[in-house]
Amino acid sequence: MFIFRNFAADMEKKEKSPVYQHEVIEFVTVAVQYCAYLEQAESKQRHEFVDTILKVLPLLYLKGALLPQYEILTDYNPSDYVTEENYDIIRNNIAFILGEKDDYLDVFMEDMKYSETPILTTISENLADIYQDLKNFVSEFKDGNEDNMMGALSVCKDNFKNYWGQKLTNVMRALHEVCYSDLEDDELLFEE
Repeated sequence: MFIFRNFAADMEKKEKSPVYQHEVIEFVTVAVQYCAYLEQAESKQRHEFVDTILKVLPLLYLKGALLPQYEILTDYNPSDYVTEENYDIIRNNIAFILGEKDDYLDVFMEDMKYSETPILTTISENLADIYQDLKNFVSEFKDGNEDNMMGALSVCKDNFKNYWGQKLTNVMRALHEVCYSDLEDDELLFEE
């Protein structure tokens, strides 16, 4: 009976904690899938990679937009779980998969305020930037410290609003172009 009471008390505590809300768990689930897919992407062909990532990104955006806004109640100092080497591996793998299709012109960058022409950026860098933020976030959740989870949740929501949410929408446009230009290229091959 004592064990059951402790278990029930733990479950009640978790149900009241913001880090275990339905919207948060769904976001964590999609973020984990995104990170895992990029970590295993090196063996993927371009069409398969682009097709899959174009299906994950809208879901990631939706789940990020549905996250409640939280204030950090403790002195949270985010941990950097993603090293520069990890980041470069992810970025380089994506760049290799996309090849010449990695570059695109972006007009929704902060630097555009000072430029009259679009700025050249890469799909691989934008996807790796999103990966870095999400991997740091899900790593805090994996560690299980609720105070850190709460801090990571707040930082991730702020970063979504101010940083990677915009990158996600920008890169989807570029990926859409890659997806459908590749299909047109494939159709031309079959017609010959």
